Amino acid sequence: MVELYGSQRSRADLSAHTGSLAQFAGVRLVTLADGVERGVRMLEFRSGTGLRFTVMVDRCLDIGECDYKGMAIGWHSPAGFKHPGLHDAEGEGGLGWLRSASGLLVTCGLDQMLFMNEEPGDHYVYSPRKTVSHPLHGRIGMTPARLTGYGESWSGDEMTLWCEGVVTQGAVFGEHLELTRRIEIKAGTNDIRIADTVVNRGFYRTPHMYLYHVNVGHPVLSEGSRYVAPISDVVWAGHAGDNYRKQGVGYRTMPAPQMGFHEQVWQHEMTADADGNVSVMLVNDALEIAFEVVSRKDQFPCNYQWQNFHSGQYAIGMEPSTNHVQGRAFARERDELIWLEHGDFRRYDVTFRVHSGSDAIAREVSRIETIAKQPAAEYPEVSGKHVPIAGR
Repeated sequence: MVELYGSQRSRADLSAHTGSLAQFAGVRLVTLADGVERGVRMLEFRSGTGLRFTVMVDRCLDIGECDYKGMAIGWHSPAGFKHPGLHDAEGEGGLGWLRSASGLLVTCGLDQMLFMNEEPGDHYVYSPRKTVSHPLHGRIGMTPARLTGYGESWSGDEMTLWCEGVVTQGAVFGEHLELTRRIEIKAGTNDIRIADTVVNRGFYRTPHMYLYHVNVGHPVLSEGSRYVAPISDVVWAGHAGDNYRKQGVGYRTMPAPQMGFHEQVWQHEMTADADGNVSVMLVNDALEIAFEVVSRKDQFPCNYQWQNFHSGQYAIGMEPSTNHVQGRAFARERDELIWLEHGDFRRYDVTFRVHSGSDAIAREVSRIETIAKQPAAEYPEVSGKHVPIAGR
């Protein structure tokens, strides 16, 4: 049964009330036609609850817009949902990602995340390529997908909205990695489920790193919004060594937009629940809305909090990651970099969930607090204890 408009509805009942079930929920493919977005294919999902989100087919099947009952959730940057043909990953010394990043989800990978890096390229067995250069957050996020399917499927009286596609990152004498992504949501719910598989299709031993850059904007992000997570330890803060309280912004309570704000990044050690899941939420009590990111600890052992509170840039990132925030060199030194042989793959599962109403939000906050009680201080002591990542 589909729960819509306060009651359980069968497929036959819904069909009797309309000439097309798309009146209530559905997926449609559209193409944007103006400005830097011109030519970008986009799938628009409506779950029937007031939740709407768009999947950018030509940008790695990432989620661009997301709103709930008219309230924006996903962040829009000044760059817009730029056509990938306008993107230059190598531009500005590898900072080109900053001229294209926008939306609720920007995928980072498939062989690189975080800041630019150059390393020996001998694993690709091509003498002119002495080194391999990696731009900020890798190349996959602005790569078009091959759309393999989308639509609505019924199982009895339960309807699922879905899409699938394949995104390839490849080079001659280089990596050949493939991302297969499926996004689905059951009609009548607020749970967006993403299932990713990254596989090495090539025959070179190839490094792999992966990060979900999940970006929440206003009004869910507002002055007084709360960051809620099962934090057992605050491992690292990029600003801790330079007057920790300098900007007057801690990790728990969000400020209003500020002029001259310099981004802050934290890494937290999270405790998983009995099922191995880690839940991180941004809560706006005044609007009685919360946005939750659920990831698996065995897939994403690390978790970051990105704070970009500069006026006109206002966003917070909730970021599950395969590696510690110090990046590639740190991972190599500790033998924690993932290497994929031909046919090797990694699976990643994440759920984005919207909660509304003070009682429902209070229950979810209480559930997270029973897993681990996060530090009460806005500026907790940073431990520097990077838990070893095993089984790479």
